[in-house]
Amino acid sequence: MTKSYRRSLIGGIGFVVAMALGGVNAGAETLLERGTYLMRSVAACANCHTPKGPQGDIPDMELAGMENLMVTPGFTAHAPNITPDVETGIGAWTDAQLIKAIREGVRPDGTIVGPPMPIALYRGLSDRDVEAIVAYIRAVPAVRNAVPRSVYAMPLPPSYGPPVGSVADVPSDDPVVYGAYLAGPVAHCVECHSPMGDQGPDWQNQAGAGGLAFDGPWGQSVSANLTPTGLSDYSDDEIKSMVRTGVHPDGHRLMPPMGYAYYAGMKEEDMNAIVAYLRQLPAR
Repeated sequence: MTKSYRRSLIGGIGFVVAMALGGVNAGAETLLERGTYLMRSVAACANCHTPKGPQGDIPDMELAGMENLMVTPGFTAHAPNITPDVETGIGAWTDAQLIKAIREGVRPDGTIVGPPMPIALYRGLSDRDVEAIVAYIRAVPAVRNAVPRSVYAMPLPPSYGPPVGSVADVPSDDPVVYGAYLAGPVAHCVECHSPMGDQGPDWQNQAGAGGLAFDGPWGQSVSANLTPTGLSDYSDDEIKSMVRTGVHPDGHRLMPPMGYAYYAGMKEEDMNAIVAYLRQLPAR
């Protein structure tokens, strides 16, 4: 009996008992449901881990990895295959090993995951959300697709910090606090929308100030300023529409690699929370 199966079995027994006692809402969200929502909207992991063609994601290759995700003087990053394929994906990893790779940047063989994987932010993923993401990854079809390891000309850190212990859920009743969680550990908006510092994007001191350049088939795009300096001329509805559609209020299309197609599925309350968080950032 696998660990994930035991967890599902125990969770199912607990649900039945609680229902018998009248203590559980019949509409309670399962881990897989939560993971499906996060992966197909806010977290948008497929934006990097699913290979792309001229029309977007290549069919039947969800999370199968993407070569040359980011090429810079310091590194050539390839997004790995994270489908359950045993030989070329993460099918041989345990849930604990997968969670450690996501939140601590350490693979089962002890090697360190490098940029652009935002490990420093993913360390803040709640236990439930990271387990939900793993549940979704386990559920996607296994795809055999060998992707090379990323190559770094710069030294990687020996670690991103001490082992991550238990991380509690962030309550959604405070939009700014929950928005900070969504824009940070979950969607890592501040990773791409902060200028580069000595150790990578400076999301600690310049969160949301924009200015990070991305080169791709589209040419070069530069992340926008999401602080009040850059958003003051837009209404909340205009900001939400741009995030979901990739279309500016004046009609012109915004550029990749922003995952507009994924963010289109974001819940209104989550989008509102992110906008509330951005509105209170220090103007940069």
